[in-house]
Amino acid sequence: MTTPWQQTAEYQRLLAHRERRANWRNWGPYLSERAWGTVREDYSEHGTAWDYFPHDHARSRAYRWNEDGLAGICDRNQHLCLALALWNGRDPILKERLFGLTGPEGNHGEDVKEVYFYLDSTPTHSYMKMLYKYPQAEFPYRELVERNRQHGRTDFEFELFNTAAFAADRYFDVFVEYAKAGQEDILLKITALNRRPDAATLHLLPTLWFRNTWSWGYPAGPMRDVSGRPRLWQLNDGAVQADHPAAGTYFLAAENPAGWLFTENETNARRLFNAPNAGPYVKDAFHRYLIHGERGAVNPNRSGTKTAARFELNLAPGQSQTVRLRLSRQPADAPFADFDSIVAQRQTEADEFYTAIQRPDLSDDARRVQRQALAGMLWSKQLYYVDIQQWLAGDPAYPPPPAARKQGRNHDWEHLVNFDVISMPDKWEYPWYATWDLAFHCIPLALVDADFAKRQLELLTREWYQHPNGALPAYEWAFGDVNPPVHAWAAWRVYKIDAKQNGRADRAFLEGVFYKLLLNFTWWVNRKDADDNNIFQGGFLGLDNISVFDRSAALPTGGHIDQADGTAWMAAYCLTMMQISLELARQNPVYQNTATKFFEHFLRIAHSMSHLGDDGYSLWDEEDGFFYDALHLPDGRVTCLKVRSLVGLLPLFAVDTIEPEILETMPTFKRRMQWFVENRPELAGNMASVDVPGAGKRRLTAILTRGRLVRVLRRLLDPAEFLSPYGIRSVSKYHRDHPYSFTVNGQTHTVRYQPAESQTGLFGGNSNWRGPVWFPINYLLIESLQKFHHYYGDDLQVEHPTGSGNLRNLNQVAADLSCRLTRLFLRDSAGRRPIYGGTDVFQHNPHWRDHLLFHEYFHGDNGAGLGANHQTGWTGLVAKLIQQSGGLLDDD
Repeated sequence: MTTPWQQTAEYQRLLAHRERRANWRNWGPYLSERAWGTVREDYSEHGTAWDYFPHDHARSRAYRWNEDGLAGICDRNQHLCLALALWNGRDPILKERLFGLTGPEGNHGEDVKEVYFYLDSTPTHSYMKMLYKYPQAEFPYRELVERNRQHGRTDFEFELFNTAAFAADRYFDVFVEYAKAGQEDILLKITALNRRPDAATLHLLPTLWFRNTWSWGYPAGPMRDVSGRPRLWQLNDGAVQADHPAAGTYFLAAENPAGWLFTENETNARRLFNAPNAGPYVKDAFHRYLIHGERGAVNPNRSGTKTAARFELNLAPGQSQTVRLRLSRQPADAPFADFDSIVAQRQTEADEFYTAIQRPDLSDDARRVQRQALAGMLWSKQLYYVDIQQWLAGDPAYPPPPAARKQGRNHDWEHLVNFDVISMPDKWEYPWYATWDLAFHCIPLALVDADFAKRQLELLTREWYQHPNGALPAYEWAFGDVNPPVHAWAAWRVYKIDAKQNGRADRAFLEGVFYKLLLNFTWWVNRKDADDNNIFQGGFLGLDNISVFDRSAALPTGGHIDQADGTAWMAAYCLTMMQISLELARQNPVYQNTATKFFEHFLRIAHSMSHLGDDGYSLWDEEDGFFYDALHLPDGRVTCLKVRSLVGLLPLFAVDTIEPEILETMPTFKRRMQWFVENRPELAGNMASVDVPGAGKRRLTAILTRGRLVRVLRRLLDPAEFLSPYGIRSVSKYHRDHPYSFTVNGQTHTVRYQPAESQTGLFGGNSNWRGPVWFPINYLLIESLQKFHHYYGDDLQVEHPTGSGNLRNLNQVAADLSCRLTRLFLRDSAGRRPIYGGTDVFQHNPHWRDHLLFHEYFHGDNGAGLGANHQTGWTGLVAKLIQQSGGLLDDD
């Protein structure tokens, strides 16, 4: 029996793709929003990526690895790209890409300084919609740079809407819609609306171009490095033809353009380096033609590797005009005859798809938030291409890069060759994958496209990603950095979501990932347990500046830190691998052996973390009822670093339950589990008792005993500590008035509660884990509380909030935390969204208030959005929370 979701046209497209009957995903929003300033484009001696390829070069310099564009799409191999270019008649630069500050320029690191929203998308990108707000006054490039330079780390960032750019509504709303008539028949509808009270002119240049694969000196080879030169040429007044040696032929039709411009996607070496150009027509030709009136900048023969259709829209106050284009494999005599009906049909199909997925008890506002969250995740796919061996060696057509690079960034990742469509955290601020971010992305993505989510998790364990030693790549700035080991958890959760949705379990996916995760688990055990005692290190572990020291650098004290979070992550890793083993053992009993292995390893980690060892220290502080990191000094002394932060809450994640059915059907595992409990009682002495049945006769595996769990929750749920109106803070509010300090070599290192942006330069200063609310950790806390309730049931109730006198079971606590997080985005009784804080235009203006941004993290007291403002990535978890919370969102 099929479900309403499976009856939708969009699901049928997903099914056709899965069964390889069609390739509806060949075209999508795989174009980056920033390729300049990335590690891939950096060939400098000392890895100064921001300086080597700045924004000022982007319009004139051909990219080596990936293209970028505004509201753009491309094919899966990025042979051919289609995006917007805009000019308001005043800007000094043709708007072909989004502008933002570099890491060194921003007072809190890199930051995009534009206003745009992802409004809708289906998983196959059969329909997509986004909005770009384009000021009609000269874009304040210089003001944004100078004002942010004047701001210090204690100041908020100076944004585009803090300038006069949108004063008196003098801007254009540019709506961009894509609809697929077929797998490779794509309609582009651009609607420009003049919001100002008087007439305004907008120059619109939809641009089609080829990624430059021919200038680097390689012979014809793999599709990703085609050396043959493609060609665009004009067919007639309304169409151009695109011929590519690998991609084949496409036709772009435009409805009544004023004309076409042609040039080459080649570097303007004369402008940038005062060197001769390879030819007369270069990448920045359209900028020079339109803004500087250089008619000779474009090719009069109407051919090249980059073209744009020209439109000049003269708009009265409040008027809108629509521009229509169609990219297809076949030329059409009447390409726009069925255009509007197809766009309308695909939009209707998108509505039907989401209606079938979303809970019927959601408010209209909750539906809007969830759908835009998923739209942001689907728009944030990007073709990510890098070949580290080639990147280190340089290209044959260019002088070899500095020799120092051979021992510099990522030199020990020469095996890594990535050429895949990957979910990005943020296609401007973070236009590169981050492995632990990606794990969280896959949870909400699985709601709408489990096949894509599974593919993402598989990719990172492939031999051209995963290091031969078992390490998973972190991110391009340092592939060898260590991220929390959440890959197994994500694979397990996606596996279960997929099975529930489709009524079948994809064991081949689970088993394939499991084998590669065995290598990664072994890498952790061999590389990150310095004293071989089941207490783990790992460095910053994704929590940037949370510690009193930079945990990824050499400590100023010498020695090393035993990390409560690193050890807790490994305990949780054990439990997830145990659960996967037990699932696989349903069909192959040999996996009971690996389940036993991970159960034993969990016992040893839990024991090491919780007991007072021979050296007299433990990560658990009995007096405070909390876990802390321990600093091992060179002289053998051990000092407890008493910072109350997420580091001490992470042991909550190491929890799972074992169903009675497992023990009844898997005698080998049951017998060996019981043997450890009976013959190694010292291992289970300070952890939850696995041999005592709980609710539903389940067994509990957890680091925290009931007593310790209650003590940790007392701090977690205390508004004066971790509990904010909008989730759990990353550092306790206690440290606002009681900062923790550690002095070494005459220098004092301090952690204090900072609810907003970072006030330190650790890890670039563009993230802050010293107070704000972060979605990924909150999501795992909610899941952990649900697991504890699964065992304890209503038998365990805690005061929530601490000091309120209200007793709630742990499932109720989890539901409340979920609602706190989702209410960040929902309008309150006054019609305000907490994420937008005191920014009135977002709160009240009808043309702004229902467009959502999904920030990287949130103010620990008032919920205002902070950090990267298009990081739908893991903040997209709100879509999953809304799916779980349902009608609870409307309760007080």
